Amino acid sequence: MSSIGRPDPSVPFADLANASATPNSDKIPPIPFMRKARPYLILAPALLLTIGILIPFFISIYYSLTNYSFKYKDYSFVGLENWTQMLTDPLFWHSVWVTLQYAFFSTGVEMLLGIGIALMLNQDTRLSKALRMVLIFPLMIAPVIATLIWQLMTNNSVGVIAYALRSIGIDNFLWGADPKTAMFSVVLIDVWVNTPFVIVLVLAGLRSLPKAPFESAMVDGGSAWFTFKTLTLPMIKPLLLIALLFRIMISLQEFSIIFALTRGGPGDTLMSLPLTAYNEAFTYKELGTALPYMLILWVFIYILSYYLIRYWSRAQKNASGS
Repeated sequence: MSSIGRPDPSVPFADLANASATPNSDKIPPIPFMRKARPYLILAPALLLTIGILIPFFISIYYSLTNYSFKYKDYSFVGLENWTQMLTDPLFWHSVWVTLQYAFFSTGVEMLLGIGIALMLNQDTRLSKALRMVLIFPLMIAPVIATLIWQLMTNNSVGVIAYALRSIGIDNFLWGADPKTAMFSVVLIDVWVNTPFVIVLVLAGLRSLPKAPFESAMVDGGSAWFTFKTLTLPMIKPLLLIALLFRIMISLQEFSIIFALTRGGPGDTLMSLPLTAYNEAFTYKELGTALPYMLILWVFIYILSYYLIRYWSRAQKNASGS
């Protein structure tokens, strides 16, 4: 039998392995520079964005410790004087109360309406498909424009809402001109503008749920409430927390709707933290006094977001069964 192609038994196996590995190892090309730099290039935009956020943030902290004013060229370091003045000012605590009220009522109503409407629209009917497109329209309107539209609709002379209220015996409703109804008015506009955001998120979650558990519950005779409580709600809880996180962050720093409708009035009824900071900076020209209001608002949002994200992580693990 021919021995062509067989290794020579007189040559040790280790020498054959080294001889075969040596030429191949010489042919391995060096790693190109761009390949080494690829991870850093991917992270570069995030790093630049972080730097772009942190620079004005730390500048704001610095100027909050000074008496910087737009009225004067020079300024000096005053330490915690602006912070102490803010924390001892009754206007600050009133602003905190107004901000929390606005965030609580607007976010709460939007979440309840968003979940309810999304459940009703989670049907494959012509009406639900048409309403899905119609209800998205308020999201396409800027909050300031939406406020102007509502001012026109509630005008006692030509407003369609004012006409409808007169038809049921309610005449000359003051809306934002009365301290008793001002909060209701701005919350109503916020709900009209931002509830579609919650509807879209919840509806997307409902449409992505698996059908098998719901079919099994239907076969076992489970009621609609039992199915929603034990199946639907736990599965969409992560999406609900995302919607809650975004809406409560935005409502805490809401400025445009309140400013466009009442400019914080009547009196100081709707003077939230953003509006108080605006007045201090651009009405009274005291930037050093205004910045602590915005920084304390950042502290509120950061703490709230931190705990909501932690709760969202646990809810996501529970929803995935891990």
